[in-house]
Amino acid sequence: MNKYNEMKELFELANKKYLIEQKELIQSGVSERTLCGQLMLYLNKAKDNALYRQYYVDVEYNRNINGRLKTIKDGEGEIITINCDLILHSRGENLVQDNLIALEMKKSSGRRSEKEKDRERLKALTRQSFDNIWSYDGKSLPEHVCRYILGVYYELNISRMEALVEYYQNGKLVQSYTLSI
Repeated sequence: MNKYNEMKELFELANKKYLIEQKELIQSGVSERTLCGQLMLYLNKAKDNALYRQYYVDVEYNRNINGRLKTIKDGEGEIITINCDLILHSRGENLVQDNLIALEMKKSSGRRSEKEKDRERLKALTRQSFDNIWSYDGKSLPEHVCRYILGVYYELNISRMEALVEYYQNGKLVQSYTLSI
């Protein structure tokens, strides 16, 4: 199984349990941050049961190597600081594959412009490089965050009790589906 499918399977396992066990919390209308924090617990348990114990699941993590703020380049080449709603990564400890999953969560009632920013961020985070100059050598991490194996855009529609899931790989949307909660 390739790494993308492995990460997708890991996320889907965590998400399935999350949607079943946290249905009442989702229905209650709590904040996106609370919902994301609960999903973090399920992803953390799933990764510990897989081969990824040495990785960390963090909510709104914004640091890079040596404590610098995480940055990406947007579509115009501007450098912008970022923090994802939820990430699975090695915190820079595993140079072979530091970044595994980046997830952006939104409620369907959120602003369209914010949803699009999240999608663009996932495209940037799953790219292999930003400038086609840095190439992975297994010895150093890039200046700007990239190389996440899987990007997940996750949108909860509480009134319809549905979750929209979009998967990103190599800077592109590769799959989209809706789940009933």
